[in-house]
Amino acid sequence: MSASPQPYQPIDCNYYDRLEAWATLHIDCKIDYYDESGQQQELTAIIEDLYTYEKVEYMRMSTGIVIRLDKLIAVNDIPVPASC
Repeated sequence: MSASPQPYQPIDCNYYDRLEAWATLHIDCKIDYYDESGQQQELTAIIEDLYTYEKVEYMRMSTGIVIRLDKLIAVNDIPVPASC
């Protein structure tokens, strides 16, 4: 039996706006996040899309990786603050 997913915790609204700006500018971003197994990961890629699916916000990267926004640690060395 698999564990049920954790409830989504929305990220800070102003930080979301910052993610949208980086996506619009099509610049490489350094992303620190927790993967599905809870391991800390780092990648550098362009944010291709920000979207919501089943009330959970995601970010699709140019590498094809999709990150749940509440799993972000920092982008471009700017820590993700508490939710809004």
